[in-house]
Amino acid sequence: MTANADLAIRMARATFNRALAEGDLNAIGPLLAMNVVMVTGTDSAVISGRKAQLMAWKREFAAKERMIYTRTPDMITPSPVEPIAMEHGHWQGAVAGVTQASGRYSAKWREVGGAWVIEAEIYLTLA
Repeated sequence: MTANADLAIRMARATFNRALAEGDLNAIGPLLAMNVVMVTGTDSAVISGRKAQLMAWKREFAAKERMIYTRTPDMITPSPVEPIAMEHGHWQGAVAGVTQASGRYSAKWREVGGAWVIEAEIYLTLA
């Protein structure tokens, strides 16, 4: 399960990044657990639930000068006893190709019905 989980989560993260770049809410929804929680990097705002997160992304996508976020996994650690895994990596937000903010993140994933979904993410802004 370890190698399969690692690859599946990396592929799901790539899908999420592509959806963010393309402003594709329909592609983001299936990657989020119903009760997903995100803690943002700068102000530690808590966005709780799939619907709330999709609404937040919809607002982001409507911005005149839209920030495009990219998350890059450095390490994925699957649990040997439960269908869960932790992803640790770095993120950046860019406007028109110029990085405006960056930092570190951690995400908890769960395998549900053969698909990996994000249950929780926490971000730290470093620059």
